[in-house]
Amino acid sequence: MRREVRYGLIGGAVALVAGGVGGYTLLGGSDGQETAGAQVRAADGKPGPEAAKVPSGPLSAAEVRTTATDFLTAWRSGDTAKAAAMTDDADAAGAALKDYGKRTHLTKMTLTPGRRSGDTVPYTVAGEIAYKSHQAPVSYATSLTVKRDTATGKPRIAWRPALLHPKMGEGDTLLTGESQAPPIKAVDRNGAELTKEAHPALAGILGSLRDKYGKKTDGKPDVEFYIHRAKSAKSSTQRPDETLKVLAKGRPGTLRTTIDSKLQAAAEKAVKGKSRASAVALKPSTGEILAIANSPATGFNTATQGSLAPGSTMKIVTSALLLDKGLTAPDKKHPCEKFVTVGGWKFQNLNKSEIKDGTFAQSFAASCNNAFISQAGKLAADDLTKEARDVFGIGLNWQTGIPTFDGAVPVQSDAQMAASLIGQGGVRMNPLNVASLAATVQNGAFHQPYIVSPSLDDRALAKAARTMKPDTASGLKYLMRLTATSGTAAEAMSGVGGDIGAKTGSAEVDGQDKPNAWFTAYRGDLAAAAVVPASGHGGSNAGPVVRSILTAG
Repeated sequence: MRREVRYGLIGGAVALVAGGVGGYTLLGGSDGQETAGAQVRAADGKPGPEAAKVPSGPLSAAEVRTTATDFLTAWRSGDTAKAAAMTDDADAAGAALKDYGKRTHLTKMTLTPGRRSGDTVPYTVAGEIAYKSHQAPVSYATSLTVKRDTATGKPRIAWRPALLHPKMGEGDTLLTGESQAPPIKAVDRNGAELTKEAHPALAGILGSLRDKYGKKTDGKPDVEFYIHRAKSAKSSTQRPDETLKVLAKGRPGTLRTTIDSKLQAAAEKAVKGKSRASAVALKPSTGEILAIANSPATGFNTATQGSLAPGSTMKIVTSALLLDKGLTAPDKKHPCEKFVTVGGWKFQNLNKSEIKDGTFAQSFAASCNNAFISQAGKLAADDLTKEARDVFGIGLNWQTGIPTFDGAVPVQSDAQMAASLIGQGGVRMNPLNVASLAATVQNGAFHQPYIVSPSLDDRALAKAARTMKPDTASGLKYLMRLTATSGTAAEAMSGVGGDIGAKTGSAEVDGQDKPNAWFTAYRGDLAAAAVVPASGHGGSNAGPVVRSILTAG
């Protein structure tokens, strides 16, 4: 029974996109290449006006050096209009360069170009920040790129916010002044301080917590040279402000979180050394987030903001749906066939494996795909979406206290809906969402995860429309325990005692040789989930990560 059958799909479709032409056509030379000064002909073939001859081809070294020097000289001298006019976006450049000095309070500025590399010229910005009674030297390196204007042929500076500072993105602002929020002293659930030095995986999260809750504490703002991040259209992608230099320290305000520093250390240790891995731990009875870890520790927070196909861990939701509808039961005959056709597409299990005359419990424990795909014809297109949202809270607007992606189970039909039943198709989740699936099974009802108590800011937590039916709840716990003791999760959970349950997952991704490995499990009032991308089977790759967290708790 200890096997995970692979998601296989036989069949294909080709989409053709046709394009139209109209207006003028630029006719090149006899070698088929566009040439400067080529004759323009109208679509009817009649000669058009002679195009102006403009320089073309790669920029010369002299053009790159001269353009870069002239731009930096104009900026340095305060002629920001002239500098902006040398870029490919004079309006954006003009506004940004004009405000630069006023916003940063940078005086005695120097701009020193470095050695050219192709069309790119690095340069160093240096000077002294003078803000009220505070002064501090500042120096940083960035770069510019010169490109040829296709209309005029003249060299132009490719404008981008990073010309002001290498860490700036679109809509960001470089500022000197009191920070938007006071610094915080984040502490765990037991009062132990959480720092980015001790817990590198929390660095970005601590920044987000400062932005959101700093003003809710008794702290006093720093005076900083910093980047104020643009507000994101989606809270799940919001980046925290970034301090570049502290001119005068404020006073940190204490912020209590739900993190357990012992579990946090265990989670970070469990993912460390893997090229990519993410994990989350929760308290099922409350939804409190106990640990968040990523490898690499810095960079994008896949653990709570990722959007990945969850593979067979989605069978937790699918099983709840089938049990709710009375389509199956743990001990009911529910064979897993080699082949199943849905919507004209033929699905097969890995190596054409099957479970003849087996029960649903056997198929769940073995993670046999076609046992689930075969039920697609008995379901409405929106059944899975409703089960995920109304019972497990997936896709609701979670108010966790930090930016999160809250899962997506879109309404799909035919073959795509069938694929969704096994966590492929359009289904997307991250370890936070998948840990919440296991936590909901263990608790019997959904509790929205959170990292800061909602009482601090009176925010309303997301609530599922209903709890699981009693028979569904007990059936799911039986299925997950069977999987943990004698199914695909047995190896990873071997020797883990108590009230346990688990589910493995392997999600195939186009262009990857190996699938993304998933694993989720609970032990008592502790649930965890992990993903190890492009590593293979969930039990052997993500399983040890979750086991380490559960045993540490």
